[in-house]
Amino acid sequence: MAHHHHDHDPDGGAHGHAGHSHVPDSFGAAFAIGASLNTAFVVAELIFGYSANSLALVSDAVHNFSDVIALLLAWAGAWLAGKRPTDTHTYGYRRASILAALANAGLLLIAVGGIAVEAINRLREPAEVASWTVVWVAALGILINGGTALLFMRGRDTDLNVRGAYLHMAADAAVSLGVVVAALLIMTTGWQWLDPTISLVIALVVLVSGWELARDSVNLALDAVPKGIDLKAVRDYLLTLEGVIEVHDLHIWAMSTSETALTAHLVRPGGHDDAFLHQVCAELSHRFDIHHATLQVEISSETCRLAPAETV
Repeated sequence: MAHHHHDHDPDGGAHGHAGHSHVPDSFGAAFAIGASLNTAFVVAELIFGYSANSLALVSDAVHNFSDVIALLLAWAGAWLAGKRPTDTHTYGYRRASILAALANAGLLLIAVGGIAVEAINRLREPAEVASWTVVWVAALGILINGGTALLFMRGRDTDLNVRGAYLHMAADAAVSLGVVVAALLIMTTGWQWLDPTISLVIALVVLVSGWELARDSVNLALDAVPKGIDLKAVRDYLLTLEGVIEVHDLHIWAMSTSETALTAHLVRPGGHDDAFLHQVCAELSHRFDIHHATLQVEISSETCRLAPAETV
């Protein structure tokens, strides 16, 4: 069973650079467009809110400002993750993307609390019926937040940091939609309680997705095996390599929200040549999307003090 699907990689050594083509393309344009649209929207809401004397609009502007912060956080994380390694930061600043995702998860959960508190207050004492101004501004909010969410849509499953930006935008589009629906229904039925009830439902949805984002980013910060990678499958693959009789000290973790690293000791009594290492690294990159593998080949496992399963 020759590894025939690597014919495009003539010397095997190029994988270190070619492997980076798997990293999702940068979302720089999406961040720039999203941040400027949302900043403009916040300014517009403040102006309209003050002129229409609408507390709802002013508080929504404050809420949308948290979106601008969320986008800037994710953008900074993505930008830092792309910086070159230095003598003091040998991985560059890749982990900044994980910290940004973590911070955004925290922001989302705080926003949920804000929406819920606001809704419960309005259940206790209903606010005045939303005016048409509020409806139009909220409709604009659906467009701006929904449009920005779409820009990040394709990266939401591959990059946790992009997922954080996406969730903030999607959550806000949902809140704006809720405002429009509630306002129109209240105008026809006069049921004031619809507004806060819809808000609570939205808060619940955002809570679930925010919780997932928090859990995943905490896991990455703790060097957990990234979602979508099966450690057992990787171990089994390494054990099938020609001449390898044992695998120990196997670690898989996230360097950034879009890159995965691996280290392992392979016991191969026959020793190894560079072609073997390059082949394994190319296969790890191809099969498992692990682009940063460091392998230590040993002739016998007796001498390695990291061989026992419980030592790290």
